[in-house]
Amino acid sequence: MKLRTFLLASAAAAALFATGAQAQDASKPIRLIVPYGPGGPVDITARALAEAAKDALGTIVVENKPGAGGNIGADMVAKAAPDGNTIGIAATATHAVNPWLFKRMPYDAAKDFAGITQMVRVPNVLVVNAEMAKKHNIKTLADLIAYARANPGKLNYGSGGNGSAGHLAGEMFKQMAGIFAVHIPYNGGSPAQLALLSGQVDFNIDNLATAAPNIKSGKLLALGVTTAQASPALPGVPPVADTLKGFAIDTWWGLVAPAGTPKAVVDKLNKAFVAALNAPETKTRFGHLLAEPVPTTPEQFDSFMAAERAKYKTLVKASGATVD
Repeated sequence: MKLRTFLLASAAAAALFATGAQAQDASKPIRLIVPYGPGGPVDITARALAEAAKDALGTIVVENKPGAGGNIGADMVAKAAPDGNTIGIAATATHAVNPWLFKRMPYDAAKDFAGITQMVRVPNVLVVNAEMAKKHNIKTLADLIAYARANPGKLNYGSGGNGSAGHLAGEMFKQMAGIFAVHIPYNGGSPAQLALLSGQVDFNIDNLATAAPNIKSGKLLALGVTTAQASPALPGVPPVADTLKGFAIDTWWGLVAPAGTPKAVVDKLNKAFVAALNAPETKTRFGHLLAEPVPTTPEQFDSFMAAERAKYKTLVKASGATVD
């Protein structure tokens, strides 16, 4: 009798374990929370990926929860049940910059999430006003650095605001180049680009997708992409790292689940989304946004986000930027 009781108890425990390891309820749609508004690159790629993965995972409902620099949406993911039915987007801001930029955070970027896979990498590009460049005979990044050193205090650069990706990339560029340039924050990336086009600022480090049309029209001169390698989306433009060794800073986002989500569920999600990211049609759709798919293992994405947090901790501190 004791043996029979033991076997029954063992079977029940095994069944309970299996239920926990497969906690995701396949009868319910998966909620994919995007911590930004509709229509932007993050939202567009999230919806494209949800469509590509639906055959493997069933219905995936994308919900936009913008606000507080992405913190509102990210916090909803952090506090969701760890069962695989709610996942979200982790981005440069929400999981690398905001932990150091905001004095009070509603979630712990290092502890409250389980990485599923990185989704994309979007190069940024250092661009100068074409007329200014022609006036001062600036044709390369080395020329810009030489001009800044010979004319201390004369250069300025714009960004979409204090603590924005453009601001922090600009501070990194200044530090590594050993130059000084005044930072002028604007209320968003579009006003910053308009300021550059009108000659109010001399250079910006902008998202390639945003800057590309004005580069092609000749209004802006691209001096370097901020990824470690050259971007196929901008042939002929070298990486900033060719001039400043080790310079690498770009925009990225990926998929995360709440911490504590069973590994079997995370692995299932990873398998489906990686297959979707590798699909030719996904690469084509992302390519229109100049976004490069970057499928990874969950462990690789967790390690990548940890490294990014460490990098931005230094950059945010050096910039002096804070929120609230």
